[in-house]
Amino acid sequence: MDRQDLVQAWLEQVREDISAAECLFRGGHWLYSAFLCHQALEKALKAYYTATNDDDPPYTHSHIRLLDACQLSDKVSDGHMAFFELMAPMYIKARYPEQKARISKTLTKEGCKEIVDTTKELTQWIEGLLPATKPSTP
Repeated sequence: MDRQDLVQAWLEQVREDISAAECLFRGGHWLYSAFLCHQALEKALKAYYTATNDDDPPYTHSHIRLLDACQLSDKVSDGHMAFFELMAPMYIKARYPEQKARISKTLTKEGCKEIVDTTKELTQWIEGLLPATKPSTP
């Protein structure tokens, strides 16, 4: 698979994660909706890294580390940087019940809606920064 195909594969996963996050949100499953938003942002950043570097993206789930690796940290507004930081715990590392319960208590319907909307906004922004690539096939 060439670099452009890899970028398109990442972007397809971003779209799938956002679609699933929206479905989970509508069903009231805010924790898993937020988790998939975290994943979508991570994959969008990995698509950008793949498009702009000759090596594989760093193996990390940290948006901040990925922003740094992509050299995008200085292009992100303070508000969006705060959002990336807010999203850090949404990657449920071990998925243990007490961790899930702690994170779930922080999520409201309105807050999760904001997470989904901001994730869509940021993934579109990242995709807009990509160098020209061949379009994905439907």
